[in-house]
Amino acid sequence: MKEVSETFEIIYDDNGLVPVVCQEISSGIVLMVAYANAEAVEKTVETGEAHFFSRSRNRLWKKGETSGNILRVCRILVDCDSDTLLYRVEPAGPACHTGHRSCFYRDLHRAEPEEQDVGPELFSEIEAVLEERKKKPEPGSYTAKLLLGDGEKVREKIGEEAFELVLASEKEDPANIVEEASDVIFHTLVLLHRHGFSLMDVLRELKARRGVRRSSKPSPPGS
Repeated sequence: MKEVSETFEIIYDDNGLVPVVCQEISSGIVLMVAYANAEAVEKTVETGEAHFFSRSRNRLWKKGETSGNILRVCRILVDCDSDTLLYRVEPAGPACHTGHRSCFYRDLHRAEPEEQDVGPELFSEIEAVLEERKKKPEPGSYTAKLLLGDGEKVREKIGEEAFELVLASEKEDPANIVEEASDVIFHTLVLLHRHGFSLMDVLRELKARRGVRRSSKPSPPGS
């Protein structure tokens, strides 16, 4: 990461701390809130991994130092009053100690949160499951077999499901189009994970292409 900007100064409270909001960069969901002192901020900038200051233990700590669920910090934003930080992060696993993806999983007005429409955070949840299956494969797990096998099976599945998606489109079959597209996307995520990539890498590539004209004409022979 870049060095801390000198164009403005972070305002710490009387205890030398500043609140830090951690937001998943791919989905926009808030994962957790913690506090950092100047040393923790510098350590975060230096390593690219989120560090905080524990008020209860009175010491510096790195997120994921025991669980392995680190937060890779892609960007640090400062609010308009310079007294709160926003870490835009890529989590390596659940952010909450309870095992939930986010610490904010409880609804103040309902004992059981209502089922919400799915959003982009679902991709992050799927990737978290893929990482878990890779680290701790369950006996008989289809996903674990795809992740830990020689790769031939997942490549075959992508080709098979992509072909079935094309057929569903030709037949104008709405239900099958969605089902086959889901299979293609899932197996593509598995393939990406096998090679050490995530959906974020694909999004970066798509962003890089935005606004770039792509020719539909075939390249001339010998070019």
